[in-house]
Amino acid sequence: MPQRPPIPDLVNPAEAEAAPSRAMVLRLVVAAILLMAGAVIWATNVWLSERFTETTRVRADLRLALYSGNLMSELQRTSVVPLLLARDPALLDALATGNFSLTSARLISSAREIAAASIRLLDASGRTVASTNRNLLGTSYANAAFFVDTLRSRETVFSTDSRDGGTTEFLYSRVLLSEGKVAGVIVVETDLAKFENSWAGILDSVAVINSEGKIILSTQPRWRGQTLVDALAVTGEANALQRALQVTSDWAGAPPDAYLSGTAVMRADARLPFRGWRMVSFTSYDSVRQRVNAVLALEIMGFAVLMAGVFYFLSRRARVQSARYRRESAELRVLNARLLREIAERERVQKDLAVAEQTLAQSSKLAALGEMSAAVSHELNQPLAAMKTYLAGARLLLQRSRLEEALSSFQRIDDLIERMGAITRQLKSYARKGGEAFEEVDLRAALSSALTMMEPQLRARTVKITRSLPRRPVMVLADRIRLEQVIINLLRNALDATKALAEPHIDLRLSAAETALLAVEDNGPGIVDLDKLFEPFWTTKKPGEGTGLGLAISSGIVKDFGGRLTARNGVAGGAVFEVKLPLAADSKKGETPRAAE
Repeated sequence: MPQRPPIPDLVNPAEAEAAPSRAMVLRLVVAAILLMAGAVIWATNVWLSERFTETTRVRADLRLALYSGNLMSELQRTSVVPLLLARDPALLDALATGNFSLTSARLISSAREIAAASIRLLDASGRTVASTNRNLLGTSYANAAFFVDTLRSRETVFSTDSRDGGTTEFLYSRVLLSEGKVAGVIVVETDLAKFENSWAGILDSVAVINSEGKIILSTQPRWRGQTLVDALAVTGEANALQRALQVTSDWAGAPPDAYLSGTAVMRADARLPFRGWRMVSFTSYDSVRQRVNAVLALEIMGFAVLMAGVFYFLSRRARVQSARYRRESAELRVLNARLLREIAERERVQKDLAVAEQTLAQSSKLAALGEMSAAVSHELNQPLAAMKTYLAGARLLLQRSRLEEALSSFQRIDDLIERMGAITRQLKSYARKGGEAFEEVDLRAALSSALTMMEPQLRARTVKITRSLPRRPVMVLADRIRLEQVIINLLRNALDATKALAEPHIDLRLSAAETALLAVEDNGPGIVDLDKLFEPFWTTKKPGEGTGLGLAISSGIVKDFGGRLTARNGVAGGAVFEVKLPLAADSKKGETPRAAE
């Protein structure tokens, strides 16, 4: 029987012994790669930072030279303009004759041609007789430094003048001579602010400093008028420059020249051959870091690729993660399908909600219709009650052959019928929420008219009414009928509140200060629930005696007039209702009230 061949070993003992050594070698290789990567990145950062910093500094110097050249060119170009205008025959003739009707138009045309900020022509007394800015006509500059210095010199004089807001005017001025005498002064303002706008388009901060050390032009508005030391010491909210400087690192190369709000920047200076001026710019290290970081990113990417190859042999976690990602992707697809179903369900619910909203809107319309019907009934109740009283009185007067007094009662009934028609029209317009035409109404006359309307109820009872009114009219913008309607509602509530008292008393006070204030105070039991007082259909009266709509409607009317109806309990008891309305423009304030009973 043949022997079977021996089964080979699945694991080679030599390879098993060499496996730990290979793992150690791989770990040493990884450590060496990491150390080499750190050294290369550090050396590259130092070398490139120094090189790119120097390049940025040279560019800042070149940019500063360009700015200073443009600024000097603008100053030199504008300095010639006063000399030319001082010899203009038209300006000299206008100063001699005093006819300046066309002079401003001529200056405006000249300003457009030479691109000057403004041109002003002053007479010998310093008064502005012509200007590109017509708002300055008639303004006197007799004490202005540029006018006084110009009169002392026969040459073109440069001066500066501070404006509101911290800006500065840069002026060239020259006298106009007529037959050897000073006829006037021509003042030309050069537009240097345009350079600030052009400088603001870069990340640099640029400032122009005069011989006194004050900043007169700057891309940072808060620097103007300060010294450079004070400007650099100011800290505030982060602006565009400060946000750009946040990426700067102090280890980018050489030590920084200055700090803006704690951020390192490089500084460049240039002297201007003009009155001791100099220009300073502060440039961030943003561009330096961007270029250095771009190279460092490439190096890091290379080392990352190398490390990825090494880690591929050290671990198989990537494959496990890939399988896990596939499983998660399948779960996400299931969740996505479930989400689509939920979206469809929500769309269906939204459609049902839209139908429910339409039903609710229809119900609201029906409720509003019912409330309007109750309001019409409530508002017509007062005139109907008054008409009933007047008809009973007229019947008695006719029986006694007192025709004139009966005719007076019929006239009042006619007025009440007219008022009922006006009330229905006002309720219709009130339901439309707009379209009222307000007019000036005297609150005193409205109060008197309301008391006349309440005369039948007042005659039926003994009520002491005290009035305190100003001597002059208190005019407000309102609709008189609706205003009287509010006063009648308040008077009726006061009468109802004092119905059970032996000595009822109603105090009416009208005053006019910042607003018109009408107070109706009674000596009744007061108000129990102030929070629900102005809610529709809420009332403390017995069933059949009130609908609870009077105060709600009155509050809405006062709000339409731009005022407010409030209620409180008096100090000595009783209720106090106050109507506050804005005064009309021509209403008198601070009048001494006069009292009447």
